[in-house]
Amino acid sequence: MFTPEDLLQIEQHGLSKEAVERQIENFRNGFPFLRIVRSARVGDGILAIGEEQAAQYRAEYRAVQDEKKIEKFVPASGAATRMFKDLFAYVESGVMNPTVEKLASNMDKFPFVEELFSKVSREAGLREIVKAIVGEGLEYGSKPKGLLLFHKYTTGARTPFEEHLAEGAMYAASQGKVNIHFTVSPEHVEGFSELFASVRERYERRYEVKYDISMSVQKSSTDTIAVNEDCTPFRESDGRLLFRPAGHGALIENLNDIDADLIFIKTIDNVAPDHLKGDTIKYKEVLAGLLVSLQRRIFGYVEQLEQNTANLPEIVEFVEKEMCVVLPESVKALEGLALRAELLKLLDRPLRVCGMVRNEGEPGGGPFWAESADGTVALQIAESSQIAPEQKSLMAEATHFNPVDLVCATRNWRGEKFDLRNYTDPATGFISSKSKSGRTLLAQELPGLWNGAMSNWNTLFVEVPISTFSPVKVVTDLLRREHQ
Repeated sequence: MFTPEDLLQIEQHGLSKEAVERQIENFRNGFPFLRIVRSARVGDGILAIGEEQAAQYRAEYRAVQDEKKIEKFVPASGAATRMFKDLFAYVESGVMNPTVEKLASNMDKFPFVEELFSKVSREAGLREIVKAIVGEGLEYGSKPKGLLLFHKYTTGARTPFEEHLAEGAMYAASQGKVNIHFTVSPEHVEGFSELFASVRERYERRYEVKYDISMSVQKSSTDTIAVNEDCTPFRESDGRLLFRPAGHGALIENLNDIDADLIFIKTIDNVAPDHLKGDTIKYKEVLAGLLVSLQRRIFGYVEQLEQNTANLPEIVEFVEKEMCVVLPESVKALEGLALRAELLKLLDRPLRVCGMVRNEGEPGGGPFWAESADGTVALQIAESSQIAPEQKSLMAEATHFNPVDLVCATRNWRGEKFDLRNYTDPATGFISSKSKSGRTLLAQELPGLWNGAMSNWNTLFVEVPISTFSPVKVVTDLLRREHQ
């Protein structure tokens, strides 16, 4: 199947021949759907935390905040192309659409308006003005969301990148230091670096912190081979194989490089201006406090299991009632060393606490109870592509969805870092039809970082208010109350 030149190309890409052959087998065989049992709801997989308990968790987090290395992890490589899809269509065709109408009638409410009219005259025609937004002028159609102006302030407009700097100072500082890691596209590293250099002093002075900002790009070794419709390797016009990025599930490799006690994960476009950040700060601290509390108990049990001093029935009850893991009867029937080994394997894993918001029609994956191959039933975040057609109604019935609001702990009780690559589900993924140079190809992607890439983590879901979720998917989302 592969020529010597192919093998060299595979090696240079950071892949092995065996890995590429497994990818091709996935095209041939497809990926199995998740075994969904039911959607998670408040009282059945989703915790609702009252005000008194919320205050306790916040206090618990703050009590250890300066003792831990904390990092914010922000996937920020996405281009804003889809955000301006309707604007591109208008520039190309001249045909008005609802998005452009809304933009035109609310132009002065957008945070980029001053910069826009420094590039193009206010007296210009609408089509020329819109062209200046997406093309020559602001060039927003080719920039990542992180570098676009999202919010107006009396001191000037802010980008999402800057809002994450502000957020980090408000809940993720430790000993006066804020660590934030952004995953970015290679072509935009310079743009992010230049922006940080220009604003660093201002934010450090305002929030009385020091920032340690790092960036990484998606690793080429996580790419997947493209194939023709008959599952043979797709070749470019020069005969070379075509490899494509495997979706942001591949960012588990980048996350695995982060060395921290607590890691907050949030997408680049889900930000609010300062006067609306209150709930975000509160619930980030609530999630972190719950995680710290839970981790302390887990570590105690793991230590007891390793030293063979554990009360096994007590741990079984903890796993099922508080960790939301329903053990198969075959495991609960075990005794002594065999049960101890199973419990140790289950508890000694990375841990995440995930915020879930009430479903108000926003797109996104959801919280579910899912059964693994060994019969264990536990909590999973699932995208629609992972759910069998006959179970799609479960997604429609879900009361909550995933806003990507995670706090993670990636060390074991000895302080050693887990290798996160060992806790993914390689049987998850989906195949889509794409095209290149007018030819159809099949592409293979991994479910999101918080889906298959974290499939074998210990997971808890917590209800958080919709006010903590304010993503920008299309340009007119910037007119929503939560961005004004």
